Amino acid sequence: MLIVSDVHAAFTELGAVAALGEPLLVLGDLLNFVDYRTGAGIAADVYGRDHALEFIRNRKTGDWEANRRLWRRSTTGRLQELAVRTRESVLRQYAGAREALTGSEAYVTFGNVDWPEEMRASLSGAVRMVDAEVVEIEGYSVGFAGGGVPTPANARGEVSHEAMAAKLDALGAVDILCTHVPPSVAPLHRDVVTGVLERSSPVLLEYLRTYQPPFHYFGDVHQPQAYSWRVGRTLCRNVGYFRATARAVRHA
Repeated sequence: MLIVSDVHAAFTELGAVAALGEPLLVLGDLLNFVDYRTGAGIAADVYGRDHALEFIRNRKTGDWEANRRLWRRSTTGRLQELAVRTRESVLRQYAGAREALTGSEAYVTFGNVDWPEEMRASLSGAVRMVDAEVVEIEGYSVGFAGGGVPTPANARGEVSHEAMAAKLDALGAVDILCTHVPPSVAPLHRDVVTGVLERSSPVLLEYLRTYQPPFHYFGDVHQPQAYSWRVGRTLCRNVGYFRATARAVRHA
């Protein structure tokens, strides 16, 4: 089976991986609101490139209050118009994801930047949406728990720590755990480019310590200090920033 995360609208490349004919696990963040390297994405398309670049600068320094001021300045008197344009862009991107994955054996969960309801509606019938459930794939029991951790951004794909704990409890013991977010192990959620210790899931770490699945795959952190780490007998693996690499990880 092949595993990717953080597609961020790289749908041509995703389609090429899907066409390989192997089971494909997509661990969230299909949408591209803003590419932190270039500024490209929905934010630039809807709010303008200057808005996107200012957002990136503030995000890299962790200045959430500055981004709240930016949001208010950009949306005053235009909130409804911008909301409509943003939703149209979201649906266009999900249509691109559907086209890329149609005909493949794909299992998709959501990440922090995704819009779960729109994602499910757009991909329904083309792929299997999985969250808080266990699927048998190539003889392995694979558990999926989608969503990002809470942040001041309050993105649609974020879930509370309590909700994540409930999802993980519903899975129980599995051979392979798939999430969008990393566990709270510092080298796995420290971004070496920005120097920021990104948010992570303490309840996910607790799950790993309790159930010790042989494998845990995830994404979210684009340039982690470490791509793999062991928590007890669990091999934890960040499968990479697919928009930048166009590469999938093959479960061996």
